[in-house]
Amino acid sequence: MSTDGSDELVALLPHGPEFRFVDAVDAHEPGASIEARYRVTGDEPFLAGHFPGNPVFPGVIQLEALAQAGAIAVLADERYAEKLPLFGGVEKVRFRRLVQPGDEMVLSVTLERLSARGGWGQGKATVDGKVCCEARLFFALGPAPG
Repeated sequence: MSTDGSDELVALLPHGPEFRFVDAVDAHEPGASIEARYRVTGDEPFLAGHFPGNPVFPGVIQLEALAQAGAIAVLADERYAEKLPLFGGVEKVRFRRLVQPGDEMVLSVTLERLSARGGWGQGKATVDGKVCCEARLFFALGPAPG
């Protein structure tokens, strides 16, 4: 697994900073797996309403963070560099603990199947070594934007 070029790998995501939930890539194998990180700062705009006075990082955004990490693993594979990974569905989702400002999620995704049309990945997010979210992620590959 390579750990080089974290910033360049994160930049593969087509998401803007306001909706990017990967800060750094610690290890990856293009087209196979990734380990990345996202720190919840507390400045995320949606936290003001989820929940006032007791901010909780939403489970659906935890899933999005896992999907984005998986997208980097796909886009780092030169066969899929000109594609747009799109979230297609989830199975076997479990939320195991709260994620709050100051927490750093470690995002691990292993791609189970990858083809020209899409694939499946197994994702797990942890905080301090404890699972906060796990799911099987389905994605489709569309044409690159622009």
